[in-house]
Amino acid sequence: MGFALILIYVVVLIALGYWAMKRTRSVGDFFLGGRTIGPWMSAFAYGTTYFSAVLFIGYGGKLGWGYGLHTMWIVAGNVLIGSLVAWLVLGKRTREMTSRLGAMTMPAFLAERYKSPTLKVAAALLVFVFLVPYSASVYMGLSYLIEKAMGVSQVQALGFLAALTGVYLVMGGYFAVTLTDFIMGLVMIFGAGALIVSLTTPMGGIVQTTKLLLNCDVCSPALKPGPPGSIPGWLTLVSLVIVTSFGPWGLPQMVQKFYSIKSGDQAKRAMIVATVFALVVTFGGYYAGAMTHLNVPRSSSAIIKDIPIVSTGDYTSPKELPVKIDAQGKPKMLPNGKPDIDWDRWMPTYLGQRLPSWVMVLIVLLVLSASMSTLSSLVLVSSSAIAMDLYAGVLKPNVERRSVLVLMRVLCALFVAASLLIAIKPPSYIINLMVISWGMLAGAFAAPYLYGLFWRRANAFGAGVAMFVGVATVSIIYYEYGLPGVPIGGAVAMLLPLIIMPIASLITKPMSKEDVARAFGTKS
Repeated sequence: MGFALILIYVVVLIALGYWAMKRTRSVGDFFLGGRTIGPWMSAFAYGTTYFSAVLFIGYGGKLGWGYGLHTMWIVAGNVLIGSLVAWLVLGKRTREMTSRLGAMTMPAFLAERYKSPTLKVAAALLVFVFLVPYSASVYMGLSYLIEKAMGVSQVQALGFLAALTGVYLVMGGYFAVTLTDFIMGLVMIFGAGALIVSLTTPMGGIVQTTKLLLNCDVCSPALKPGPPGSIPGWLTLVSLVIVTSFGPWGLPQMVQKFYSIKSGDQAKRAMIVATVFALVVTFGGYYAGAMTHLNVPRSSSAIIKDIPIVSTGDYTSPKELPVKIDAQGKPKMLPNGKPDIDWDRWMPTYLGQRLPSWVMVLIVLLVLSASMSTLSSLVLVSSSAIAMDLYAGVLKPNVERRSVLVLMRVLCALFVAASLLIAIKPPSYIINLMVISWGMLAGAFAAPYLYGLFWRRANAFGAGVAMFVGVATVSIIYYEYGLPGVPIGGAVAMLLPLIIMPIASLITKPMSKEDVARAFGTKS
């Protein structure tokens, strides 16, 4: 039954991609759906791009285990700041200004708003460098769930995912993505609800489960005091709220959803749908992760093939978690002598033990839906950085639009293949790059994008300084503290440029009145 449902799902996606291909005749159609996407589809496209396998497999498992019910602060931030306020503040303004400037990408927006080709090149390179590894991380997270649920190898799962993403994306572009996003969004909402009901019913329902979590003194080990010199758990939690909630305000693949909506006036309707969607999906992911302390199986047998399950002393009561293995097939150990937990496999392990088979199939479809949309947006934005911003925007500005469309389709296929290769055998530096990509991109683009939308005095020098400060901040904090410092680095990188950019803009020459008037749609 599971394979049949997934097969039907795949056939529907490919059919929609073929139908969308018939409607895709220009670069604008391929990348933005001709700016004719309605509020419901725009909202679902935003939500399904926002929440991927990273939420359900990585964040839900690791953060739910470490912070317990305190992850609801992340849920509140994602719903209120990342969805409600983002659409309220940015939706209409972005649609109208990008239309006036003729900008279809973040690099193009920065170039047109600030009259700076240099910003376009720098932004395009940042997008390309950090989105491709990010897409590989999504592939990896999703492949672990399919590996567990469907009994196939990780490589087979990755090959299936790459082929599916490539086929329907290359055929139909953004039309295909938004059409499938709507179906994917419905699956995600239903799946998140089924996940919570299935997990809480054996424990007396969600009210009783919440009481158990509130009275559980071992369910948030990450907030307990660590050794001297370690990063406080509460600081990491606050940083995660900022990064995951304010980050979408500067991520190219998220901002793209504002560009493509049919009109600015429809942004408010999209805001309501996106907010409800975020509430259901984030609550499902993080609440399921928080529950892992309450009913972890204590079987001594390996739950995932070739992945050892060890009893850890990291958390006050001994629980069994999957551990990473080295080249010799032995469990990896951290410098402090504790086992190196494989958090990406933790949620598939947990759900595989706790859920009925039919619900597990539904969860596979849920995470598949979330990840396919995110992957499609990442690949689409990455290909545009090369084809539209660098090739057509800088190297050959007079190239025919049809040639750009062909190049984008080719690049989409190449970027899917590149992400697949990275995901199959990720080197250590790529893994670190995946972790910091969200903070790096949001830190670089949030301030130039926001001030560009609302502040007439913002100029190219200020935007360039803000981008440099954002990238440098993440790099320095990561260099000093390693992976534990990444959330803090991302949060600081998003907030610091908001202070630096106005200062840099005010001490330098303002833009011409004509260029500002064109951007804001007023008389000079």
